[in-house]
Amino acid sequence: MSDLSTKPYLIRAIYDWCADSGFTPYLAVRVNGQTRVPTAYIKDGEIVLNLSTDAVRNLHMGNDEITCGGRFGGVPHEIIVPIATVIGIFAKENGQGLVFQGQESTPTPPDNQGGDKHEENPTPSKSHLRIVK
Repeated sequence: MSDLSTKPYLIRAIYDWCADSGFTPYLAVRVNGQTRVPTAYIKDGEIVLNLSTDAVRNLHMGNDEITCGGRFGGVPHEIIVPIATVIGIFAKENGQGLVFQGQESTPTPPDNQGGDKHEENPTPSKSHLRIVK
């Protein structure tokens, strides 16, 4: 029997569901030393990334990490997110998605205040997500 985690498969499944449904997939990440994201957009040790095809380029969702390029405040950045740091993935429009067990907090979608659609700045609000066991 394999020790292969189901987490990357579930992340890809929710991403595909968002894309097929016309929703914007958001990835909530707990930032650590292996996570490569713009530090100016980290809030309380976490960041929420817009993974839509309009927001990122060269998206690769592997079994160990998620990589892509994106713009934050108009500045290009290479993004590396280890699968282990993913808190959850959800649709911006309705909050539906998955939060992974063992996480200390629940991700909250950023406010949609216009501006650069590639810039993600999460704001505190009550999440519609719930843990599915």
